[in-house]
Amino acid sequence: MISRREFLQASLAASTILGASGLSRWSRAMAQQTMTQDQLLQFEPLGNVTLIHITDIHAQAMPIYFREPEINLGVGDARGKPPHVTGKDFLEMFKIKPDSPEAYALTYDNYVDLAKSYGKMGGMDRVATVVNAIRAERPEAIVLDGGDTWHGSMVALKTKGQDMVDIMNQLGTDAMTSHWEWTYGEDRVNEIVDTLPFPFLGANIFDAEWDEPAYEPYKIFERNGTQIAVIGQAFPYLPIANPKWMFPDYSFGIREERMQEMVDEVRAKGVDLVVCLSHNGFDVDRKMAGRVKGIDVILTGHTHDAVPEPVLIGETIMIASGSNGKFVSRIDLDVRDGKMMGFRHKLIPIFSDVIEPDKDMAALITKTREPFKKELEEVVGETSSLLYRRGNFNGTWDDLICEAMLSERDAEIAMSPGVRWGPSLLPGDKITMEDILGVTSMTYGETYRTEMTGETIKTILEDVADNLFNTDPYYQQGGDMVRIGGMGYHIDVSKPIGQRISNMTSLKDGADIDPSRSYVVTGWASVNEGTEGPQIWDVIADHIRKIGTVDLKPNESVVVTGA
Repeated sequence: MISRREFLQASLAASTILGASGLSRWSRAMAQQTMTQDQLLQFEPLGNVTLIHITDIHAQAMPIYFREPEINLGVGDARGKPPHVTGKDFLEMFKIKPDSPEAYALTYDNYVDLAKSYGKMGGMDRVATVVNAIRAERPEAIVLDGGDTWHGSMVALKTKGQDMVDIMNQLGTDAMTSHWEWTYGEDRVNEIVDTLPFPFLGANIFDAEWDEPAYEPYKIFERNGTQIAVIGQAFPYLPIANPKWMFPDYSFGIREERMQEMVDEVRAKGVDLVVCLSHNGFDVDRKMAGRVKGIDVILTGHTHDAVPEPVLIGETIMIASGSNGKFVSRIDLDVRDGKMMGFRHKLIPIFSDVIEPDKDMAALITKTREPFKKELEEVVGETSSLLYRRGNFNGTWDDLICEAMLSERDAEIAMSPGVRWGPSLLPGDKITMEDILGVTSMTYGETYRTEMTGETIKTILEDVADNLFNTDPYYQQGGDMVRIGGMGYHIDVSKPIGQRISNMTSLKDGADIDPSRSYVVTGWASVNEGTEGPQIWDVIADHIRKIGTVDLKPNESVVVTGA
């Protein structure tokens, strides 16, 4: 088996010409001249099978800024391993030059300067250009969508995901799996699935009443005389991380034994290559790869990790393709006599100023956005701070959301869910309603106001921390840490559940949080049916209109130890 890392040959040229210190003064025009579309697509073909993987788009049809995480902690066996390596450690691990194009695409270091130099990333019209170019070379390439596709933007919310359905149909998708798609409700999911020209895969999705498989578990493709089975694995913890009342007729779960059964079944049918199209999350897939025998490739999603090299687990290769349309993975495989003999992989960065938009896809995107143009472009303020969300703890978008809830809902403590999706804004950018909906567009975005005791608040923090820092990946059931406003705390990620959270204090007066006292708490995205309150995007917009310019101080209220 051979592996060859090929990621952004242009970065070497850029670094050689300018050196790391000159990049912050490098104009975007020069960046565009240094990188070319041909360089980004350059690839030495291998073998007889080509897979194209994209995942966690979160309905970002347009080019965006998206800052990668500063804190992504691994625990247990995952500690210090990809994807739990960030910043300079990430650059050193993968031998990436600081301030290079790939450093900008993959890390948070010097983000603002690099963003001004290299511009936005993604855009489904640019993704279409890349996919079409690969297919022009390899006509039988299989395009696989890892889920979290129909959700995450204002237009997707307004159209109940139809904009992204149309986009992915036009892209020529061959199969997909799912997660946030289910937050439109099971009726809407099934309405869309009935119209899809490709399979909606979920080997682990069962009918809740009869405990029987509810969706196609896999699809077998024939390419160049080779049989390829693609097994779908939907997000296993949907009823915990999202409102179960939205999909009461279905159950999920990792269902490891079911995955092994499906692998054995397709092997018995004579397939030559087994691919798992997964939305488990990286660490869950890493564990599953070590326990389920016979999977050749896992295309992993959910945790938004962009890793420039495949991770090898026994005989299985794991591919992580990032999020928000920033990357497309190409994997060529040499499959002979029912066995993967070799592979070649490239994580292709979608630099929006370099890749030419596909005209047909651009026209479709313009058409889907046109009815909402006025709402999308409504300016409510501006920011002097970098606004980002991505990491185990609060990002600045989260701080702004909590600040808005505390102010507008007259509360002492604010809680915001630890979701990973949402584009970034640079200092000096205007803040539009599209930007706000880009980090809040849920079908259950009501902002609640209630009372909780200090003990209850600690219990919530402990439960969420265990979802994130349990050393057994199969018990990591959600996103990142719940974001907190109005309160600080210490967390020791090395401790067991019930012992991680301490030193809970009010930021208003520095007083300890009293376990027996009731506090006025505001939050949003409750999984409870019937939650009442104003939509979170309206709360944020009202707050920004009052303050005019967002200027956030560094958040040092969470102290992390044990990492």
